[in-house]
Amino acid sequence: MAIPPHDPADGADPAPAGAQALDSDAPDATPSVPPLAIASDHDQAGAPIHRGWAPVGSRHRWMEPFVLAMLAGGAAHGYAIVGELAQLGITTGSVDVGQVYRTLRDLEEAGQVRSVWVTGTGPARRDYELTETGAAALDEWAAVMKERARLVAEFDARYLEWLTDRSR
Repeated sequence: MAIPPHDPADGADPAPAGAQALDSDAPDATPSVPPLAIASDHDQAGAPIHRGWAPVGSRHRWMEPFVLAMLAGGAAHGYAIVGELAQLGITTGSVDVGQVYRTLRDLEEAGQVRSVWVTGTGPARRDYELTETGAAALDEWAAVMKERARLVAEFDARYLEWLTDRSR
C-alpha cells in the first residue's frame, strides 16, 4: 500500500512509525487506521522504497535508524548505544543521553525493540534488542537513507558543476 509523502507545508507531522490513530468514538479506543510506514512504497520484490525527505517527525526521529542499526548487531544497553553514537559523531557536541533513552522507550512502545533487566556483576541494567517489527522498520529506514544519500549526491554533483563553471 502506498503512503502519500508528508508535505511539510501542511504543518502537521505524521505519527511515528508504528503509531496508530485512535478512534475516540470507539468505547475501547481501538486503532482506526493501520500504522504509518516509514517507506513510501515497496518494489515488486517487497523491498521498501522511498522518495524525498518525508517522513518528518519528532526531535529524535533522526536517531531512530541509527539505534535500530546498532541493535541489529545484537542486544545492547543504553550507555553502549550512547557510546556508539558518540563514536559515529552524529552530533557536534555530546550525545544527549536522555534523547537516546526517549528514543529507546518510543521504539519499545512501537514494538520495534524489547528490553530485559540484566543483573549480575555491577548494577542492574536494561538490555535492548531488535524485534521482527524493528527489523522491518530498519529495512524501511535503509530505503529512506538510500534515497537521502542519492539526493545528497545529486546536490553535490550540481554544486561541483557550478563551482567548475564558475571558475572558468
